Amino acid sequence: MADPISDLFIRIKNAQKAGKESVQIPYSKFKHEIAKVLERGGWVKQVERKGKRIRKFLEIQLGYKDDQPKVGGVKMISKPSRRLYTSRQNLPRPHHGGMVILTTSKGVMSSKEALQAKLGGQLIAEIW
Repeated sequence: MADPISDLFIRIKNAQKAGKESVQIPYSKFKHEIAKVLERGGWVKQVERKGKRIRKFLEIQLGYKDDQPKVGGVKMISKPSRRLYTSRQNLPRPHHGGMVILTTSKGVMSSKEALQAKLGGQLIAEIW
């Protein structure tokens, strides 16, 4: 797996398109933080860490609105070959009524939360 973060988003998107109630993703602390941001933004219902020691995984309860998936698309902004950083003045506005996720010195947060905290950082992805 070349990029575990894009794998996280694609698994969520594909599971919702298939009509699944939940999806299991291999655990990492960074993926857990991104999933928590998605939960706070209302894109997924619940995020829970399960398993012990080496067999840990995230179980994400997916959210639907009128039997339609909440996650319509994902665009990776930073990639392993190209990292993009921004200041708080240049934070991008999300398109399509979505959300931009970034990592800051205070942790992973949405662009709306970063604006309120007056922080910039590495752009991760846009979700709509």
